[in-house]
Amino acid sequence: MERASRGRSRAKYGKRAASGAGADFLVQGSILAAAGILVRLIGMLYRIPLANMIGDEGNGYYGAAYGIYSTLLIMSSYSLPVAVSKMVASRIAVRRYRNTMRILKASLFYATAAGGLCFCVMWFGADYFAVEILKMPYCSFALRALAPTVWIMAYLGVFRGYFQGHSTMTPTALSQIVEQLVNAAVSLAAAKVLFDVGLKSNLVYGTTEYSYAFGAVGATMGTGAGALTALLCFLLLFFSMRRTIRRQIRVDRSGRLESYGTISHIMAMTILPILISSTIYNSGTVIDNIVFGQVMDRMGAQADIAVQWGVYSGRYHLLFNIPVAIANALSSSLIPSLSMAMAERDRKQILSRTAMAVRFSMIIAIPSAVGLAVLAGPISDLLFRNMDNTMLTDMLRYGSAAVVVFSLSTVTNGVLQGINRMQAPMVNAGVSMVLHVIVLYVMLSVFKMGIYGVLFANILFALLVCVLNAVSIARYLRYRQEWRRTFVIPLLASAVMGAVAWGVYWACGRLGNVVGVAAAVCAAVAVYFVLLIRLRGITEREMRRMPGGTKLLKMARLLRLY
Repeated sequence: MERASRGRSRAKYGKRAASGAGADFLVQGSILAAAGILVRLIGMLYRIPLANMIGDEGNGYYGAAYGIYSTLLIMSSYSLPVAVSKMVASRIAVRRYRNTMRILKASLFYATAAGGLCFCVMWFGADYFAVEILKMPYCSFALRALAPTVWIMAYLGVFRGYFQGHSTMTPTALSQIVEQLVNAAVSLAAAKVLFDVGLKSNLVYGTTEYSYAFGAVGATMGTGAGALTALLCFLLLFFSMRRTIRRQIRVDRSGRLESYGTISHIMAMTILPILISSTIYNSGTVIDNIVFGQVMDRMGAQADIAVQWGVYSGRYHLLFNIPVAIANALSSSLIPSLSMAMAERDRKQILSRTAMAVRFSMIIAIPSAVGLAVLAGPISDLLFRNMDNTMLTDMLRYGSAAVVVFSLSTVTNGVLQGINRMQAPMVNAGVSMVLHVIVLYVMLSVFKMGIYGVLFANILFALLVCVLNAVSIARYLRYRQEWRRTFVIPLLASAVMGAVAWGVYWACGRLGNVVGVAAAVCAAVAVYFVLLIRLRGITEREMRRMPGGTKLLKMARLLRLY
């Protein structure tokens, strides 16, 4: 009787612990979002001198190689953090700690096989990708330099997923920061050295391309060095926690030990839909690169391929990805959180976390898009002073809406994956990608829109994913999206914010571009903050749950906004 009572107490404690671990997903997501923003800021700070150093052609080679690398990365490791975190979280929710270690071992075996295979494809297929697919022969050097990183990232993805499954995003956040710092230092140093080597090769072979190609190789070497450093950090963290892990395994009285065959089957069924949907969703850049290169080559504009693609992938994406990082972080924290709620069959928590994730991403994405559109020219001139920013400015103005639709599609993908509807994002992304490719081809070959065709086709792709994901979520969860506080109020506040930002820049820009941009950004943040509260776009309770929300709440009360 007493033993049964203790068992019930442990079960209740386990349920409360799991619930508490999942309840702060917004805070955990915000930690990862803050790290993601910091990582992208570091990336922006080092990519600016890197872009000036290797030029748009070098950026074109780097971006093209990185696109192939990203696609193979999806196959080797991109799905691992999601799959491993999902499986680990569901076992922790019912306190089956021994099975979490088996999941870790099985996923490391998968990382070895998949990472090694993708390394071989990238290393031995570098010439074919560069010459036949991308129509950039000198890109092959950067492709081979990135090949070992695919293998390293597979192991890194396993450990990130393992710790995310414990509902702690701090190790992932810190590892991303360390990875990017090492990446920045090595990339700049290696690019400078190899660019100079390339200049000497240009004289020997009578060309101008080796300097750009070797500079791109230097940039890719930083990626590998950063990934290796982050992996070593995770290994040190894991081995430092061995006592805690062993203690959890000793108190595991679940009695059910899953076989490696069962775990591998579950992992395959978990990874495969995520792998396919992620490949479709994230390989759009490579598909765009291929279609763009092939069409431009047939039109006799081969000389413009590397330059235009360098502006798009090297500079536009650099700015566009900063606010989208928040959506990626929310998605990463949302999946294990929803998996726990699903394991506990807590429908109220599932709907609450879904609504909060969508709202929080839109509160950030909508003003970010408006800010990029309004201050496109000043921001471009501030960051890339020694370059022609005409094309970049137009891309930011016309393509700022991509921030909103890509953020929303990323979060809704996370919702569907978190509630075990793995095939829905795969089907939705597949349908959207087919329409995307058709529209892209028409824009490039019929309307001859060049790189802007790639821009608009991508916005259409993300928009279609948003619509299809929304339909799927409504069907599976009987979820009704709230519109007024999620979309309408942030949009109204952002519209006023944009007008104020432009007015402040016009007034202060005479003192210099730096002063004008700084003043406009500060005014925009203040106006948006005040309007969002005054229009009741965010409540006191919601603000308190945000990281740093207590300080923001004190400021709001000091200004008598609440």
